[in-house]
Amino acid sequence: MCGRFVQVEKPEFYAEHFGAEFIRTETLRVSYNVAPTSQVYAIADHDEARVLTSFRWGLIPSWAKERKIGARTINARSESAAEKPMYRSSFTRRRCIVPVDGFYEWRQMARGKLPHYIYAADGKPLAVAGLWSVWSDPETDERILSCTILTGRPNSMVEKIHDRMPVILPPDRWEAWLDPTNTDKELVRGLMGVYPAGLMAEHPVSTLVNKVQNNTEDLIRELETPGSTEQS
Repeated sequence: MCGRFVQVEKPEFYAEHFGAEFIRTETLRVSYNVAPTSQVYAIADHDEARVLTSFRWGLIPSWAKERKIGARTINARSESAAEKPMYRSSFTRRRCIVPVDGFYEWRQMARGKLPHYIYAADGKPLAVAGLWSVWSDPETDERILSCTILTGRPNSMVEKIHDRMPVILPPDRWEAWLDPTNTDKELVRGLMGVYPAGLMAEHPVSTLVNKVQNNTEDLIRELETPGSTEQS
């Protein structure tokens, strides 16, 4: 799964990198420890334009009775999302890209789990495949845009750390993925491959990342002595 990630660039940077024509979001807090239910940047095609907007991380389907369901839907399995009632409508017409500067996965060690920071070898944002939805609160009429991150099989680098990883899209698949008129489920499934390990890098980091309250650049610094941790 993907339970924590990093978004530290300005919205203008993400918009330019992913070819968004418009920015329709306030500037979010720089975060080295994005946690479930946080607001996150994402790119989506809407009304024949590519826009950078923000979603609540944790998809709330339009038919949900309450928003708390989103705490359980931060990730969707790429193998089954097209058939699951929770995600199938979004899989067909409401796909997005979540720009991720890096993400964390935890490796089981003899003395507990050690987090690793995983990122693009060239330092550019990763294009993580996502789905989005619109939900209206029946009590307040508040309109909430939310999203989930798709996960799949890990590549040869990540599999040493965890048995799942986010689905990452190479640039030549962005347009087809974002196109809401592309409703062929088999074609969409074919866009979700295993991102090459050679294009990624990773290193162990402190267990400080385990606590949402910790949110500084120190979280992504390489841990010099992986056998020890420094959670506080």
